[in-house]
Amino acid sequence: MGDMTRTEAGTGTGRRVSEARERLLRTAGQLFYTEGIHTVGVDRLVAESKITNATFYRHFRSKEDLAVAYIGSVDQAVRAQVGSLMAAEVPPDGILRGIGASLVEQIRSPGYRGCAFLNAAAEFPDPDHPVHRAVVQHREWFLRTITGLFAEITAAQSEHAGRHFVMLRDGAMSAGYLGDPVPAGETLLRGIEGLLRIHTARGLDEHTASAPGQASSAATTVSVSDIECSPPSA
Repeated sequence: MGDMTRTEAGTGTGRRVSEARERLLRTAGQLFYTEGIHTVGVDRLVAESKITNATFYRHFRSKEDLAVAYIGSVDQAVRAQVGSLMAAEVPPDGILRGIGASLVEQIRSPGYRGCAFLNAAAEFPDPDHPVHRAVVQHREWFLRTITGLFAEITAAQSEHAGRHFVMLRDGAMSAGYLGDPVPAGETLLRGIEGLLRIHTARGLDEHTASAPGQASSAATTVSVSDIECSPPSA
């Protein structure tokens, strides 16, 4: 909101600064994604955005601040996509399938260079770095969202199902860039279908186990719930 009260040269309505910032962010997004954050310098960002150095530093204290904003813009785009699926009044399994289909479309799109979040985390491995933290915050939100959708199907093992889905997503996005995106997308969709089938059956087992005279099913459910999504302790 504050950007609309300032101008690039101190005159006018303030619209030019807002447009310059958005143009810079769009340019940075394209270059950071295709070439990497570290390899793109401020001089190139300024030149290709057709702005001045003064305008750049008026909006961002450093290139790393711009990188955080870039990650934030990708995060908002993903949230908007998921939000539109959730607003469509489809059941949770349909939303999860829709997320999978959206990922496949991205993997198979021209110019695909892998996951923007994983790429950025690889460039900024320090967990205390603002870019790394921005990536982690997005992934925490995504995991919570996916887990919540599985929990709507059944609460049993929903956290494990959510983690499984995110791992399928990460693997597919890497495989789609490093190899053939077509089988990577197909494998992702098959994996999601299998995960949904198992999770839905788990919910039916929980329902059956809670009914009178179904103690044996309850015992089976307890053994499944003991599975952990982390390596054993040394």
